[in-house]
Amino acid sequence: MHDMTALLVELGSVILGLGIIGRFAGRIGLSPIPLYLLAGLAFGEGGLLPLGASEEFTAVGAEIGVILLLLLLGLEYSASELVTSLKTQYPSGAVDFLLNATPGAVAALLLGWGPVGAVALAGVTWISSSGVIAKVLADLGRLGNRETPVILGVLVIEDLSMAVYLPLLTAILAGVGFAGGSIALLIALGTVGFVLYLALRHGRLISRAVSSDNPEMLLLVVLGLTVLVAGVAQELQVSAAVGAFLVGIALSGEVAEGARKLLTPLRDLFAAVFFVFFGLSTNPAEIPPVLLPAALLAVVTIFTKIATGWYAARRAGIGSKGRWRAGGTLVARGEFSIVIAGLAVATEPRIGPIATAYVLILVIAGPLAARWTQPIAAKVLSLRGRSAGAGTTKNTADAASVTNTASAADTASATVPAAREEIPASAD
Repeated sequence: MHDMTALLVELGSVILGLGIIGRFAGRIGLSPIPLYLLAGLAFGEGGLLPLGASEEFTAVGAEIGVILLLLLLGLEYSASELVTSLKTQYPSGAVDFLLNATPGAVAALLLGWGPVGAVALAGVTWISSSGVIAKVLADLGRLGNRETPVILGVLVIEDLSMAVYLPLLTAILAGVGFAGGSIALLIALGTVGFVLYLALRHGRLISRAVSSDNPEMLLLVVLGLTVLVAGVAQELQVSAAVGAFLVGIALSGEVAEGARKLLTPLRDLFAAVFFVFFGLSTNPAEIPPVLLPAALLAVVTIFTKIATGWYAARRAGIGSKGRWRAGGTLVARGEFSIVIAGLAVATEPRIGPIATAYVLILVIAGPLAARWTQPIAAKVLSLRGRSAGAGTTKNTADAASVTNTASAADTASATVPAAREEIPASAD
């Protein structure tokens, strides 16, 4: 078969297959990400039917997918929202980092991967999936809940942290040493600060310069600007993904809304290609040996993410039910974990299989945790309360024998705790 014919046949088959997979995932209420990864495993090296002709195109498409994922994520937030989130949620962000990056770093060291592998796997276990979580919140009808801004605040801090983490990881993977890594970090911080300054002070001017009433022109200008900035950022070792994220932050108002509508279909297409490409680059035979450590790591980080959400919601004054819902919603890992593993796989190939297995487990467990963490926690606490209550039966009987001689003032004061009990219910 001619090379171009083979490319078209393979590419058409891949895109058609992704469409069918996406529809099937929607029917069963599951994120399509794990199915995309499985498809990549099936058609990659060591899979059922390896693809050869479209490999180069898929690699480029995967890079564009990462850029569009981060661009659309940046369009969701304004610079002022990011600054506000940093001011109010930074303690929760610090707890999030300590609780969720530590298990990945420890696991990598126990597996003998060394410091470089530890930094990479720490990022894989640290970052929640904004895409999966946003879909879960919409599917469960929780976008108006009181805990939802807390969840989004934690996600914003994680996403913004990537602007520092990814350049640092890139420098470490390149082996540039402490001096080179420090320079890369300074460049990243300077770039982020400069873009936030421009967005805060001159965001309207930037948006006005990009704006167009013609959807075609708006699409071309925003996409071209994003790819250009991503390339420059890559040259500066800031990471193409972070460059795209910063472009999204700089745009606001009607321009951001219009660009979001135009680019969402492109993002979905190339993001699917990205997940498939990651699966293509992983040999399925390498996954069974790491399935047990990946599962153990997933179990540990499910509990650490639940603790993170509970703490963040508690700081915001959310009631008990809302705290558990926030924790369960943050469990899912996805696109960022795969991006980090994709960067590290050239230097530490062993991270690919374990990251794939880890994301597969948590992208399936995430929606389940979001739905069932609060009911399960309520059931467990109820059982513990009954057990404790059984030990205090005698005290309860003694209290019941006291003569009921409450005065009118006592009756009025007794209503105060009842009023207080209503506050957590509304806070949930």
